[in-house]
Amino acid sequence: MSLINTQVQPFKTEAFHNGKFVTVTEENFKGKWSVVIFMPAAFTFNCPTEVEDAADNYPEFQKAGAEVYIVTTDTHFSHKVWHETSPAVGKAQFPLVGDPTHTLTRAFDVHIEEEGLALRGTFIINPDGKIKTMEVHSNEIARDVKETLRKLKAAQYTEAHPGEVCPAKWKEGEKTIAPSLDLVGKI
Repeated sequence: MSLINTQVQPFKTEAFHNGKFVTVTEENFKGKWSVVIFMPAAFTFNCPTEVEDAADNYPEFQKAGAEVYIVTTDTHFSHKVWHETSPAVGKAQFPLVGDPTHTLTRAFDVHIEEEGLALRGTFIINPDGKIKTMEVHSNEIARDVKETLRKLKAAQYTEAHPGEVCPAKWKEGEKTIAPSLDLVGKI
């Protein structure tokens, strides 16, 4: 079963965020857009490049009214040290969420049981706590956060404009489509 349009399940975990340990629950996802990015583990090779990409694009996510959450199966203590020792991860101003109990990786269906790690999964959650987009792929392939930002803006647009859809490669400000019987077979 797909997780699309399902409610984020209740959870409670700890994160390292802006020099402090903070509690993160499903309530943090309500009232604003959220982007949850799962990674296998801290102190790996591809993961810091993705954290840095998210950090470099973080002002754009903030401008779009979204919070970014990086989640690994490590603890929040590991994330503190990761943030302090990796120049790439040190750029992060968003929560680095620990999931040592695997509650989140299992709830979002990205858990690798035999390894105790997460697949690379990206989820966009609307202000009501519903999952609107998901992308999950193999761990050797890092992501491009600009595509996540594009999908976030498309999800925000379609939520604000019911009855319209964003075509392939749609970018903010471009033309959308209003589906109708008259368009069938003409696109």
